[in-house]
Amino acid sequence: MRSGADSLVSRLWEPPPPPPHTLLTAGRLPCSSSTPSCSSSTSGELWSCKLVVVPHVQHQHHHHHHQQQLQSVFWTTRLLRGGSVNTSSSSSQRSCSSRLGFPSDSLLHRRSNCSQQQTTKTPTPSRSPRREQQHTSIALNGLVHHAAADSPLFHTLDDPDAGKAMHNGSAVATATTAASTVVANGRQTVVAERLQQQEQEQEEEEEEEEEEEQHKSEKQKVSSQVLQRKRRGKSRKLQQQEEEAANSVTEHLKAKLDSSSSPPENVVMPPQKQVGLEADVKHIDLKDLVVADSVYNKELSWLAFNWRVLHMALDVQTPLFERLRFLAISARNLDEFFCKRVGALKRQEAAGVENLITQQRRMAWTPQHQLKNVAREVRLMVETQIKCLMQDLLPALKKEGLNLLDYNKLHHHQKEQLRQYFKSSLEPILTPLAVDPGHPFPFIGNLTLSIAVVLRDPYDDTLQFAIVSIPSGVQRWKSLALDNDHEYMQNTFVSVDQIITNNLDLLFGGMEIKSAHMFRTTRNADVARNEEEAEDLLEMITDEMRELRFAPFVRLEVDCEMPQDVIQRLSNELGLSNKDDVYTVLGIADLDSLPVKLGVDSPLIFTPWSPKTHPRLQGSVDIFDVIRKGDILVQHPYHSFVTSTQHFVEAASNDPRVVAIKATLYRTNNDSPVISALVKAAESGKQVAVLVEVKARFDEVRNMGFAQMLEDAGCNVAYGLVGLKTHCKCIMVVRQEENGLRTYVHLGTGNYNPRTASVYSDFGLLSCNPDLGMDVTDLFKYLTGYHRQVAYRKLLVAPGTMRCEFVRLIEREIANARAGHPASIVVKCNGLDDHVMVEKLYEASMAGVIVDCIVRGICRIRPGVPNVSENIRVVSIVGRFLEHHRIFRFENRGKVEYYMGSADWMTRNLTRRVEVVTPIEDESSKQEIQETMDACLCDQRRGWEMRPDGRYQLLGVGSMKKPPRKHIPEAASARLITTVEEMGLHVGLMETVAKRCRKAKKVNLRKKDGSVQKWKNKDGN
Repeated sequence: MRSGADSLVSRLWEPPPPPPHTLLTAGRLPCSSSTPSCSSSTSGELWSCKLVVVPHVQHQHHHHHHQQQLQSVFWTTRLLRGGSVNTSSSSSQRSCSSRLGFPSDSLLHRRSNCSQQQTTKTPTPSRSPRREQQHTSIALNGLVHHAAADSPLFHTLDDPDAGKAMHNGSAVATATTAASTVVANGRQTVVAERLQQQEQEQEEEEEEEEEEEQHKSEKQKVSSQVLQRKRRGKSRKLQQQEEEAANSVTEHLKAKLDSSSSPPENVVMPPQKQVGLEADVKHIDLKDLVVADSVYNKELSWLAFNWRVLHMALDVQTPLFERLRFLAISARNLDEFFCKRVGALKRQEAAGVENLITQQRRMAWTPQHQLKNVAREVRLMVETQIKCLMQDLLPALKKEGLNLLDYNKLHHHQKEQLRQYFKSSLEPILTPLAVDPGHPFPFIGNLTLSIAVVLRDPYDDTLQFAIVSIPSGVQRWKSLALDNDHEYMQNTFVSVDQIITNNLDLLFGGMEIKSAHMFRTTRNADVARNEEEAEDLLEMITDEMRELRFAPFVRLEVDCEMPQDVIQRLSNELGLSNKDDVYTVLGIADLDSLPVKLGVDSPLIFTPWSPKTHPRLQGSVDIFDVIRKGDILVQHPYHSFVTSTQHFVEAASNDPRVVAIKATLYRTNNDSPVISALVKAAESGKQVAVLVEVKARFDEVRNMGFAQMLEDAGCNVAYGLVGLKTHCKCIMVVRQEENGLRTYVHLGTGNYNPRTASVYSDFGLLSCNPDLGMDVTDLFKYLTGYHRQVAYRKLLVAPGTMRCEFVRLIEREIANARAGHPASIVVKCNGLDDHVMVEKLYEASMAGVIVDCIVRGICRIRPGVPNVSENIRVVSIVGRFLEHHRIFRFENRGKVEYYMGSADWMTRNLTRRVEVVTPIEDESSKQEIQETMDACLCDQRRGWEMRPDGRYQLLGVGSMKKPPRKHIPEAASARLITTVEEMGLHVGLMETVAKRCRKAKKVNLRKKDGSVQKWKNKDGN
């Protein structure tokens, strides 16, 4: 039987491995440990495929005594793979080797015919004799895909804060169950003790280093004095001879180094020029430069971003399992891209939008033109994903002891055990669905993996067609450690899709299975709302969610070996008439969770990071007392969300002097402690008002559930504003104090979600500034009632004053530059495409203003265009964490102004969303923001520089060994800049924050009459 069905990677920018003493359940394993993330919508968000690090005790059944080992469970992301099944006698020998991407030589030959490219076979690493019979060489030619996730993502589309709920979340339970079976009582204590011991050792080492540095400094000072005395006694001629000799040696070594090492090549993404975009735009006038599709196209710019995410998987310096995670992130991002962006283009095409475009082609592309360009780019990206998986990751995984076996290579007794597993655990939940005049084509959900089965009825020799859909909650891989006698095979797996394919005879009794091929479908998630005519917004969203289950299909992914007649039948049934809607891959199934056991200090993953408590919040402190002493700026994931933002809400809920709490919620996690605190506050009699945005893409159902829960607890709940999305992040607490009522506020750049806070880099401001308090009070009057605010005291609010205020700030820099004063602008955001802001930045550049744009995702600006944007630099950073800050800096003739908030400089944020940006006035907070900007502009490890042709080149190698315009740090220390240049932004900030928090902890430990008192923060620091 010739099998064709399997799948390989998909999941998202998982949060980086959580602290080893903390268990994070994998929500459908964003993308992706850590990942960012390249998550979750990016223009919007990126990072999240779950690396769940948990303590694990393994007992080895040998004649030696039992040993405890500390291990971590790494839940990788989905791998999409597949093959075909054929029982014809001519192909019986190839049946299992082609299944699910474990190709035989013949399948590899067929692969080259399908993809029109040669694929080199991967050498099989040597194995121990004990496992030789159990292990086979694997070459999983598959594609990374997402089968849905309820985890924070590196979303990369229109919504930067997507928390991801494209599926019903059934895989969350699967991943949670698998993880909880590993964790036993007391294991978390073992990890916590080990971490505490390591931290103490690190503190002692730092103290020794400080003493050594001080001693070394004194010694160097004495040596310098002695050397100066000696040099005074030497003749000028002798000194000259020594200098000449030293220069000669230096020049010789430099010449030798230059001759022995070839210069590194440039790394450019996308690797090829994107079809339709003009590389040379010098001849285009300013007006066309701002609006022309041939200069900037939103869809192609998003795909360019996903290329940078994919490079994290291609980069050999990224740890192996992190490369696998980023490969999954890039594939999951494509899933969301097709659901939202391609879905929107399909809707426009169906509405005949191309007939309305009367401008020249350079100015605006028709939907059909864009779909063709997107298809070309996506196919190239898919080929690169497959090549990375086949030639790099799978061979490397085998070397690390992770074996993915072909079902056909298993021993007979193993097949029998798996058949019993099929009967007991799979057959009851699988439903064979016939397709004939009496059985219509079945319902197939979004991003669902299915098997197309061709059968022969032996009674009348007719061919029949059937569909078997694989439930999304089914674990995708089955370990061959089927009992206690096979523990040594705990990291050896076979695909559940292969198990199903090879046991289809139990589903179709008495029928001859001719072939079985995997396929996967994607539905349109773009919706057209008419909110103005809706009588009940909640009811409208509920109806919309029901309709989305039956939305038109926008993509069909099929096995490489699927016959053309089967592809044609599926295309017709799914309503996909365009050949660009069908993508042929070398197998499609998905790896939902691959439980691989690794040591805590494994080099295959990023070094675990535990967020630190902010220095001012350490110890048993009253958070309101601390805020009254001055603003607090926290930066996640470097600072703990639990001991800052979450603690702020929980303290307000428990404080009897708090009389009211108001909050906006855009996205949060299922078991949100923020929701729980708000419910508790309402039940205790406090006035609680919450705006829950039920229109948050992919989180509509979840948010409606939260809204109902809050209403049941007695909270006043608003569901959003008609025609606008409420995207701002605000919490307001009103407290009765000695001098009357005082208002405390939290304003942030990221969602109130503890899970995404461990992966997304965000700022949050805690303040009791009276003007901010009054502004936020007025904002909630607008959000929950009928109130028109003409102007605010400090806040910039969209869609009202924000764009005009930013334009005013830019024009002020232009005037300063023309007057001969220093003028500069720094913008850090997730996306920049607003026509007004882009044109103003071009004008600023032409006036001599130095402009630095740190834009993670899509960007309309073209830097380096002569006489237009020569003073503009565009940098994108893609790494371990998802860059999510929105911060802004304006030189203002030396009186620098800083702003922070929820808004990107995109048209949707400035005109169709409620956004809030606040000025930063506290001097220490200004220094922290400037330090982050300095680090971003000096990153030569994870930073990308946009070239004048619109493509991005990796900094630190090739012709970008040094950036075109060197940034001079204003607040960052030399040590931080050195670390950032060598190891990247995130490593540098982790080291800096950890060191500051340790120093603050030492100060606290030495308080109270000089006695040392030991204590722990809530996060264990």
